[in-house]
Amino acid sequence: MLALRLGRGAHPLALLRRLLVVAASAGVGFLLLCTLGWAMNHPVGSLPRLLWCLIPLAATVQFAVAVARTDPGTRPRTGLSAVGLGPARLTTLAATSTAVSCTAGSAVALLVFMYLRRDLTGTLFAGQAADLLARNQPLPLAAVLTLLALVPTFATAATGLVMRQHTRRTARPPESTDPAPAPTGLPWGVALTTAGLAIETYASRGGGGSGSTPPLPGRFDGSSAGVLAGWSLTAVGLALAGPGITYLCGRLLQTMRPGAIRLLAGRTLMAEARGIGRPLGVVCAVLSGVFAANSLYGPRDEPPFGPLTSLGAALVIGCTAATLLTAAVETRHARLPTTTTLHHLGAHAGLLRTAAAVRATAILAIFAPLTWMVAALAAVPLTT
Repeated sequence: MLALRLGRGAHPLALLRRLLVVAASAGVGFLLLCTLGWAMNHPVGSLPRLLWCLIPLAATVQFAVAVARTDPGTRPRTGLSAVGLGPARLTTLAATSTAVSCTAGSAVALLVFMYLRRDLTGTLFAGQAADLLARNQPLPLAAVLTLLALVPTFATAATGLVMRQHTRRTARPPESTDPAPAPTGLPWGVALTTAGLAIETYASRGGGGSGSTPPLPGRFDGSSAGVLAGWSLTAVGLALAGPGITYLCGRLLQTMRPGAIRLLAGRTLMAEARGIGRPLGVVCAVLSGVFAANSLYGPRDEPPFGPLTSLGAALVIGCTAATLLTAAVETRHARLPTTTTLHHLGAHAGLLRTAAAVRATAILAIFAPLTWMVAALAAVPLTT
């Protein structure tokens, strides 16, 4: 009840973020139900198609966790423990809010799916769409409930784990003014990215397009499963390396006798490397995959992807971009005390805006070539 009251009285931007979580959860739920409908008519090869849905599901869970971290109603504040809102209660509150949003999205997905099947108002589709909706067969209730419960369950569990660590870290005494320690995931990220590209190259030479590709929910003229596994490993490596790369951006900004602007921008990037680095790495992985797919398929008379594949791609791209924006909002709130102190010391607004522009330019200058390089290396073995 407290979660519902806080949600009803939240800021419009917070409500908008939760509505986006509902929409993303509804999209994943609809994708899962359509995959189930296709599997009812085509039992052979249905499991790999269902496994492909884990990619948009993971992106949605990541977005839901990012929204929970930035929710003003669950943000740790001084004195809340005195009224019974300590770290444990705030964690429960955040997890409950996430569960409500994701469950609402799953309910919307079920209603839309039933409407399109004409279980409510009559059939509207035929042909391939009717095949995906399995309109001539009764839906297995247990399977439907299990699939619709995936997003709320994973999102709630992930929110609980992340918020538990976040509230405990926030409840500690103020952090020192020393530079933030470097993230430790950069070597592992580089190693996984390199291994993924190597696996992709080896698999493509071993007979790409041999028909062993796990089918997507739609049409997909892909290459071997080893190529896809290599790209997945590359994406994980980029996500792990993102915080370390962001930290190095901050280091580079402070080299060669930096002035006040470069020093402020570099220190801020180093402090925020863990907050925005991983979303940046995920966005880099997604964009590199999009560029690689575009160079592989190029313009065709008939699109290589089906409608459900397009829905899954839209969910992944949209959720990763929204997660990055949400992380940027979270870091902006986290540095409000520092910004206030700088204003009290006489720093004008133009200085802070210039430092923010320098940070954005440094991130773009590092991650844009990295995205293009990974996309080019991933596409080369597929097009030769």
